[in-house]
Amino acid sequence: MTYAEPPLTMMDEAAIAAAPLRRDPYAFTFVEHALREDLKNEVLADAPIIPDRGSYALPDLKRGPAFDAVVQDLLSVRFRHLVEQKFDMDLSQRPSCIVMMGNTTGHYNEGYSHNDSKHKIVTVLLGFSREWPYERGRLRVLRSNNIADSAFEFAPEFGRMLMFKVSEKSWHGFLPQKGQRMSLQLCYVDSELYVKSEYWRHGVSAFAKSVPMLRTLMDWAPRRL
Repeated sequence: MTYAEPPLTMMDEAAIAAAPLRRDPYAFTFVEHALREDLKNEVLADAPIIPDRGSYALPDLKRGPAFDAVVQDLLSVRFRHLVEQKFDMDLSQRPSCIVMMGNTTGHYNEGYSHNDSKHKIVTVLLGFSREWPYERGRLRVLRSNNIADSAFEFAPEFGRMLMFKVSEKSWHGFLPQKGQRMSLQLCYVDSELYVKSEYWRHGVSAFAKSVPMLRTLMDWAPRRL
């Protein structure tokens, strides 16, 4: 694949392009090494420090230059072309937003089976955990909203990438497990308004989690924030 845009500097473009598109139970692709393994220590040393459970908006997180270079790859036109080619669709008018998760507590309301918002077009999930030795907490591609009805699963470790076209069938989740579970979610969405609302929502959530009493209430809320 040849484009006028500069090449990706941190991600393995060939591996992403070569990963097959799977259609059972919905359109998704998995890349075992989307990030170069030799960059692992450098990137993780520059990764954001995420203070609590749940997701945080990327603009609210401080990160070093190596991690930021990964983000720039993900936000590049060249990476967008890889996603477009994979799903045979045009995303040129679709803005993107990024949120990150760093920790899970093992509470019952984490990882539940869910489908992404109808405002999302394509979701890209990229693992940054240095290791994930647990059987639980692996991300599952689901055939239904039953968390046990799994078609595929993988540990959220450094460089492992799942991307899928959002649809009424794109159920996914993981069994609760306490650990340093760092992952990034990039979504192509339908409007800049939705990007602003997502970043605002996660900003409010981050503030609430910084207040001990509110954090306790959130830990036992019916759904995660």
